Amino acid sequence: MSFLVTRRTMIDIVARACAAVSLGVVTGGLSPRSAQAGLRRHICRPGVTGPHPDPRPGIDASRMTAADTVRRHPHAVAAFDEGRTIPDILDGIRCQCGCAGESGLRSLLSCYEGEDAMALQCDICQGEARLAYRLHAERQTLNRIRAAIDAQYGG
Repeated sequence: MSFLVTRRTMIDIVARACAAVSLGVVTGGLSPRSAQAGLRRHICRPGVTGPHPDPRPGIDASRMTAADTVRRHPHAVAAFDEGRTIPDILDGIRCQCGCAGESGLRSLLSCYEGEDAMALQCDICQGEARLAYRLHAERQTLNRIRAAIDAQYGG
């Protein structure tokens, strides 16, 4: 069985497909990472500013996404591994991807918690934690780490 498609029909099909993909990308509906089942839907809105939270006393990494879950997202492994070593620092940083206004998200550490952690899919969340880890390893203060994140991610 053959299926005959005219040039005009093919152009129309391709144009509609491109428009749908463009609309999905612009609205955050399409992303290789957000398309993965079970992940919290998130649209990055960099540049949304606000104050950094104070780290909570005694905070730890116990609520961070389990390592076996993170391994299913190879691009996120390094950020999670590094973030597990500095939960008190991450808890004192306001995430700059625009998620800070979302319910249940208190700090950058919040982006790393739960089975559907935002940082599994968000390059900004991952980049902020990796920068914080590197600067902490260089013995920078929390205020300097915050300033570097603000400078790099638009806070």
